[in-house]
Amino acid sequence: MEEAASPVALRALRLLGTFDLRSRRQTLSEMSLRSGIPAATVYRLVKVLSEWGALERGEDRRYEIGRRIWELGLLADVQTEIRQIAAPFLQDLFVATREAVYLAVREGNSALYVDRLTGRVAPKVYAQIGSRLPLHSTGVGKVLLAYAPDDVVDAVMTHLRKFTPYTVVDQSQLEKELRAVRRRGFARTVQEMDLMTAAIAVPVFNTEGLVESALGIVTSDLKKDLSRILPALVVTAQGIGRSLPPTHGTGL
Repeated sequence: MEEAASPVALRALRLLGTFDLRSRRQTLSEMSLRSGIPAATVYRLVKVLSEWGALERGEDRRYEIGRRIWELGLLADVQTEIRQIAAPFLQDLFVATREAVYLAVREGNSALYVDRLTGRVAPKVYAQIGSRLPLHSTGVGKVLLAYAPDDVVDAVMTHLRKFTPYTVVDQSQLEKELRAVRRRGFARTVQEMDLMTAAIAVPVFNTEGLVESALGIVTSDLKKDLSRILPALVVTAQGIGRSLPPTHGTGL
């Protein structure tokens, strides 16, 4: 019989789970409030996690995820293999477009961003490597959702959170968009996750015809005609797909 998980370990994981895209840096009291763990216990857990390198404290006494967690995340197969294969293709796409380039895979009901490429001339956008964002409100997310199993689609449809006034949260409208993604081969979003950005994304098919990941470009120029970028995006996705081993797919 397997040994039950330690309550202390579970609390530590709950504490780390309070960090997300909108709560990158937190005080002890904020972590306590979000996790439901008493402040005294949070203090002790944070001390241990900080000593190990899972958390780091800034000069303002707020904590953020530490480098040790980041280093562990890079060991995941989905990160290392796909990133290594896609890296030269992403570089070429960035040079050609001078816009922020993102590669994401589906992890459960979220889009996991496994790589990005930006520069000083590229916009500051919302997703970092390792970020998990909703499938229904991002360009790469909508691509991944369009090719996801029915149970994933059903689960996402029951929790459509509105991030901006433009986020699509009507189930029938979203279903229509997903059908359009499969028909035309790309997804577009404008101000759905962030009022300052627009995105266009395409699927990356592996050699077995399965959707391995999604490739997207995000811009802060809301007037930009992203359809002009689509051919370069498609060619890049095809190049990545042809280089992938035939043993993957979005069955996560």
